[in-house]
Amino acid sequence: MSLAKDLMEIEERLEKVLSAKRFFHTRGVMYTSAALAMRYGADMEKAMYAGLLHDCAKYLSEEEQLAQCRKHDLPVREVEKENPYLLHAKVGAYFAKTKYGMEDQEILDAITWHTTGKPEMSLLEKIVFVADYMEPGRKNIEGMEEIRSMAFCDLDQTVYQILYNTLNYLKKDKNGKKKEIDCMTQEAYNYYKKLLGKGQEKQEGR
Repeated sequence: MSLAKDLMEIEERLEKVLSAKRFFHTRGVMYTSAALAMRYGADMEKAMYAGLLHDCAKYLSEEEQLAQCRKHDLPVREVEKENPYLLHAKVGAYFAKTKYGMEDQEILDAITWHTTGKPEMSLLEKIVFVADYMEPGRKNIEGMEEIRSMAFCDLDQTVYQILYNTLNYLKKDKNGKKKEIDCMTQEAYNYYKKLLGKGQEKQEGR
């Protein structure tokens, strides 16, 4: 089966289960991942598959995602029990393999870590992580223009900046209350901060 036909078939299946807004975002991540893959010499086909499938479980409610984890023995950390929206990444990787026939572990890993990130991400993991944050359909939040420009110049710096922005966002919700931070996101931030020699730079409020 050709790449175009295979991707189109997956797209058709996803369009039936995802909301219109989520499907639009999904296609945006797929094409942004492809663009970043071309820029950094990654496997473009893998980038497109990972981008297309990254949110394939997002149509499930949080309760359904927890149920899928229990049913299929997928590990659930305490922070994920408290914040089940984080589970769509690992459930998505499981669905990518079992429902869409994706066997490539590099692609499955990129799906798994696209939300929280992790230390020492592979090139494909970084590409999908960045593409998910900045695809054209995303709101033009503060700093987005900088991220989009930076992404095609320095991928590690972009990953760091996204993690920095994410942690600062999670520190407070709209009511000024602190949100729980996934330890993996914090570990990823610490890793890239050290990698890039950001020791003198401080996070807001830290």
